[in-house]
Amino acid sequence: MRDMANLIDLERYPIDQEGPQKQALIADIQAQLDDVGCAVLKGFLTPFAIAQLTEEADKVAHLAHRSFNRTNPYFTTDDPTLPEDDPRRQFFDRSNAFIPADNFQKSGTLRTIHDFPAFDPFIQSCLRQENFYRYADPLADVIVNTAEEGEGFPWHYDTNNFTITLAIQNADEGGLFEYAPNIRRGGENFDEVKKVLAGTSDKIHRLALEAGDLQLFKGRYSLHRVSPLRGNTPRHVAIFSYVEEPDMVGSPERTKQLYGRVLPIHLERAGLRADSYID
Repeated sequence: MRDMANLIDLERYPIDQEGPQKQALIADIQAQLDDVGCAVLKGFLTPFAIAQLTEEADKVAHLAHRSFNRTNPYFTTDDPTLPEDDPRRQFFDRSNAFIPADNFQKSGTLRTIHDFPAFDPFIQSCLRQENFYRYADPLADVIVNTAEEGEGFPWHYDTNNFTITLAIQNADEGGLFEYAPNIRRGGENFDEVKKVLAGTSDKIHRLALEAGDLQLFKGRYSLHRVSPLRGNTPRHVAIFSYVEEPDMVGSPERTKQLYGRVLPIHLERAGLRADSYID
């Protein structure tokens, strides 16, 4: 294993050492997650790691699968029986560009960080997740989202309980992470969602994440978005995927949508034969 001190600031974030400093770090992250559903470890990576990751992502960015659609915050279809101003009827342009996981070599910097033996247990402790497994999907266990000028994620809730991301490179402008903490807890709270979509809510937090920042975010109950990007520099963000059941992979339909292709394992898990599958 490479010297992880060259990649992670282990003096500031001693995730590989048991003791009061690590326990205080975990307790602080847990408190932030309880309070606003979000915690950011500023400068988690060293400048050397950031440079290595940027080069790694740039080399394979052309292999990203791009898709474009319009979606509401709930990823549901339009319901004409609802009032026109209902947030479930508010649709926005969404662009996805994901570099599939199999483009990142096991010996590369991204997987070296992800495979650091202390990394997964640390994340699990911060999240207090009893059932915690790496996503077994060979296209999706660790991916990079890359976005260019004019792109971004509109307001939405996540379908999973938590998201772990690592900022690699920012765009020249824009790309703020904006979220309204916990407005979905205790009910859908559509009136407050309307305010967020209209830009009149006073509950929005704004984060200017920097390269090397590690973010833990509970997005099922906190409406959030990434503001539109500007400039010639693409935004690269790594996404580490964990699930609550072992050996999970994506469905062929969802995998095709996100990554532009499927592998035999996706078909096998869905009970499909490769020679009978039609894209």
